[in-house]
Amino acid sequence: MKNGGEATIMISALHLKKQFVKTVAKDKKNKKSSKVEFYAVNDISIQVSKGEILGVLGPNGAGKTTLLRMLATIMEPTSGSISISTKDNVQITDPVKVKQEIGYLSGNTKLYHRLSVREMLRMLGEIYGIEKSECEERIDQISKLLDMEDFCDNRIERLSTGQTQRASIARCLIHNPSVYIFDEPTLGLDIISSDAIIHFMKKQKSEGKTVIYSTHYMEEAQFLCDRVIMIYQGKIIASGTPDEIMQNTNTSNLREGFHQTLKNYGEGEHEDEKIKSLI
Repeated sequence: MKNGGEATIMISALHLKKQFVKTVAKDKKNKKSSKVEFYAVNDISIQVSKGEILGVLGPNGAGKTTLLRMLATIMEPTSGSISISTKDNVQITDPVKVKQEIGYLSGNTKLYHRLSVREMLRMLGEIYGIEKSECEERIDQISKLLDMEDFCDNRIERLSTGQTQRASIARCLIHNPSVYIFDEPTLGLDIISSDAIIHFMKKQKSEGKTVIYSTHYMEEAQFLCDRVIMIYQGKIIASGTPDEIMQNTNTSNLREGFHQTLKNYGEGEHEDEKIKSLI
């Protein structure tokens, strides 16, 4: 954490693995194929503290979304464990209870297009068992926080891309979770909508909430994150503060540091193969 002091661990994942099976063409002439097992996430362990923003970086197919889905207990890991601290500092591992402490946003989150944003949030408040008066107060707070006051009563199908993304984030806030997990929340947004979401994440950090999010925007991660982890082929290949990543790669910004880290890792793997060929 940037603020120093002893940190309270809010979410912990130990030795997470997720195995999938893919079909690989074996013989084009005979049209035969084979099934190959692979790990989208391969033995990843992380701990994220209260009031910390952790950035998850990596190229497409690196395993970022799979990792975030497992952390949010949307996807069951092949092996490994996840635990989270409640607001009362109680450690829980039950996936159902973990979900209650997490606000999760994915890139393909679907909303109820025929409802207004306010109607959707009221419905979710009922699902979470929030008292009606408290729910209305939460909706007003969220609407102001995400600058949705001008369109909160509009039907979702009529919203712009940026407005829809803010409505998606509002869905994650209604139950006041301790941990937010966002998968590329600013992807494809205009600068105003993007700034609103970045401001939201900074504000949640200042209130002691934990934010884990993936992004391809290195400048955004450098500005926003307390720490980042870089994932490649399902493994963490680098972790640290943005400054530490830049220092370790002798670069002047996180974008250059990201590319240099991938280059160094690739060269290391190449050297391993050369060594194996000599044995």
